[in-house]
Amino acid sequence: MISQFFVMSQRGDNIVFRDYRGDVQKGSAEIFFRKVKFWKEDGQEEAPPVFNADGVNYFHVKVVGLLFVATTRVNVSPSLVLELLQRIARVIKDYLGVLNEDSLRKNFVLVYELLDEVIDFGYVQSTSTEVLKSYVFNEPIVIDAARLQPLGPASIFMQGTKRMPGTAVTKSVVANEPGGRKREEIFVDIIEKISVTFSSSGYILTSEIDGTIQMKSYLTGNPEIRIALNEDLGIGKGGRSIYDYRSSTGSGAVVLDDCNFHESVRLDSFDTDRTLSLIPPDGEFPVMNYRMTQEFKPPFRINTLIEEAGPLKAEVIIKVSAEFSSSITANTIVVEMPLPKYTTSNIIKFLFTVSNILYKIVGGSEHTLRAKLTFSQETHGNITKESGPVNMTFTIPMYNASRLQVKYLQIAKKSSTYNPYRWVRYVTQANSYVARI
Repeated sequence: MISQFFVMSQRGDNIVFRDYRGDVQKGSAEIFFRKVKFWKEDGQEEAPPVFNADGVNYFHVKVVGLLFVATTRVNVSPSLVLELLQRIARVIKDYLGVLNEDSLRKNFVLVYELLDEVIDFGYVQSTSTEVLKSYVFNEPIVIDAARLQPLGPASIFMQGTKRMPGTAVTKSVVANEPGGRKREEIFVDIIEKISVTFSSSGYILTSEIDGTIQMKSYLTGNPEIRIALNEDLGIGKGGRSIYDYRSSTGSGAVVLDDCNFHESVRLDSFDTDRTLSLIPPDGEFPVMNYRMTQEFKPPFRINTLIEEAGPLKAEVIIKVSAEFSSSITANTIVVEMPLPKYTTSNIIKFLFTVSNILYKIVGGSEHTLRAKLTFSQETHGNITKESGPVNMTFTIPMYNASRLQVKYLQIAKKSSTYNPYRWVRYVTQANSYVARI
């Protein structure tokens, strides 16, 4: 049971506010923002997604720089409310096309209509974009996406390639193209977040992939879709199927630990030919979520060396090797390494250009960073033990570490002339990419 829902900017501006029950004080948004901004409890730098203040439970998630918040005085499942907030953000994005502060303010009438249909007197009714289309009648005011700064995982598809148009990122599912026409197209995105920990000698200690097959459909008439995955795909221990242990034997080239599917997916032939059948609902939704801990080749190798150059000086050398095809370019790369508190100054020298090491790296290349450090004499300690680890963040379009592939995307034809656009795209991002020193 939800008492209030509101959306805030990271500056503390209240963009959307809806009070459903009137049992929480009106100043809850200001109380929430002060708590989150100045959170210092239990040694934490950031507020947890769920906390209690003066008898009010606050739940929040951050989506593309906006804070989606719900409050209640009753004891409810935190995971349920957090999932609800994510779904509300997704529904609003489906309707507006672009989810940011400007689009929310310009479409506030539509947003409030959506909120009243999603939640009634604090009780959740529906978060399905397709169901809501029968009750929501306001048209979205389209925001010009060309002048927007791209945010979120899908934004990497907007970066200038003819194979990967970014229209799915910024198009409303209810608004037509100029002239009243609707472009028939469907997008399938395989998004993987990888976590890798390297030892000081470069060996892989832990590795994991959290992936999702995301779909966004702009097809009229809801035709049936068939998605074919790797034929040698294995699921569960030993690569066998988790749905029919009798029908699958041996280990596939791609072995997932586990997976789950959207409620619209039919698995009638999944065990035999690894195809998924579904009639896609309107809006963006995850067709399949999966997890993989089988050993895989990490996209980057990180080697770090610290050399003392005297009693008060040292040099740090970080080498990053891109171990993927030269036809692929990784972007939005950041390499960070915490230094001892007694470091007084550092001079960083890149053996390649700054833009290469911080923003883009081409596959097959190797980059080295050197940093000369100076320490204060009074507090000089063990440099190696008090430095690091090295953390790396990156995004790699058209690459996936698990090797999970969409072999084909088939659409049930209405006629011989019906040929909608199909787009299958891949992206890998760093979730936790750490190299110990």
